[in-house]
Amino acid sequence: MDGTSSSGMTRRALLGAFAATTVAAAPTFANAAGFLRGAGDIRRIRMYSGRTGERLDMIYWIEGNYIKDAISEVNHFMRDWRTDGVKSMDLRTIDIMAASHNLLDVHEPYMLLSGYRSPQTNAMLRSRSRGVAKNSLHMRGQAADLRLSSRSVNQMAKAAIACQGGGVGRYSGSNFVHMDCGVVRNWGG
Repeated sequence: MDGTSSSGMTRRALLGAFAATTVAAAPTFANAAGFLRGAGDIRRIRMYSGRTGERLDMIYWIEGNYIKDAISEVNHFMRDWRTDGVKSMDLRTIDIMAASHNLLDVHEPYMLLSGYRSPQTNAMLRSRSRGVAKNSLHMRGQAADLRLSSRSVNQMAKAAIACQGGGVGRYSGSNFVHMDCGVVRNWGG
């Protein structure tokens, strides 16, 4: 047997094509299996902003497809409220938020404290606090600071850490959790 199928393709070529398809179809974020745990076939994000009074309850992903108009609304909601600047949020951050929310088994919306931050806003916050990074992922649309009144900072952080999708910061003194899609790490107490 020479390993050639009736179509003229060798077994090695067939396996190579399968491997290439698998790699091309694989998500680009780290540890995809852990990241998507709890996300489901329908992804929904629920938030409100104490700063603007706005509320968002949005299904933004259905069976493998992001809903463009829903993502636009999420981007607008997560804007820098101080400058009204909007940036496309990294979808991985939104997925981390949604998966963490599902793992917490809560219907209460997140209170969004900070999503996108303009460089001006980040500089102003940095001048007031040592806890603000100079090159914050908020400026890239890759981070969110969130609070839930029905869950502790530790409960929220544990859910986000379980997703293994990025950075998780506990800010117990200020009662919020930072979630981002950067390098997997965690800090704070």
